[in-house]
Amino acid sequence: MDISNYTIDLALKPTTLDAWHVCLAGTSAILAGALILTLLALVMSLTRRKTTTEPQVKVVEKIVQAEPIVQVVEKIVEVPVEKIVEVEKIVEKIVQTPAPAPVVLKEASSDAALQLLYLLQNDARFIDFIKEDMSAHSDEDVGMVARVIHEGCNKVLNDHFSFAPIAKENEGDKITLIEGYDAAKVRVTGNIVGNPPFTGTIIHKGWQVTDVRLPSTVQGYNANVIAPAEVEL
Repeated sequence: MDISNYTIDLALKPTTLDAWHVCLAGTSAILAGALILTLLALVMSLTRRKTTTEPQVKVVEKIVQAEPIVQVVEKIVEVPVEKIVEVEKIVEKIVQTPAPAPVVLKEASSDAALQLLYLLQNDARFIDFIKEDMSAHSDEDVGMVARVIHEGCNKVLNDHFSFAPIAKENEGDKITLIEGYDAAKVRVTGNIVGNPPFTGTIIHKGWQVTDVRLPSTVQGYNANVIAPAEVEL
């Protein structure tokens, strides 16, 4: 068989599309897609490996940086035994210190106050004067009655109480109140700025009771009766 007459021209392009060419084109497309997917998978694996290695390096760095902290803690823990004993004694003292006693409000008895009102009424007609309508009387009449009431009240106070001034200085004198002064005995008024010491002028010397001499009461005494009603027969 003479094959010299059969020549192959590689520059020629197929003019017909048969099943063989379709299969060849599909295989090429599949191989190209597989190659692309392989490359993408390789790139993604490299990226993940890079991200997983970075935290390990950071952890190592943190551990290395934490070493000085461990050394500091070791130095702090190295405390002498004597110091620990002193601290324990202080803690025991604080724990054993009793709590401040609760404030107990003292209930005042009204009998003494009622008894004083009785004495003022009995010796000075004090309640009669206070409860009287002064608008119905002239100033001269009120002045005359007030003098009598004043003498009677003064007698009751002198007979049953002893008084003493709180301030030893005279009114109008300068005085300095140091820190810790008794606020129950001295009342500060005016422009109060800052903390003691305070320097001011005595306006009133104040009074304090040094002795009480109220009469004793018998059993069955009704202290609520200040002045019994009077019936003339």
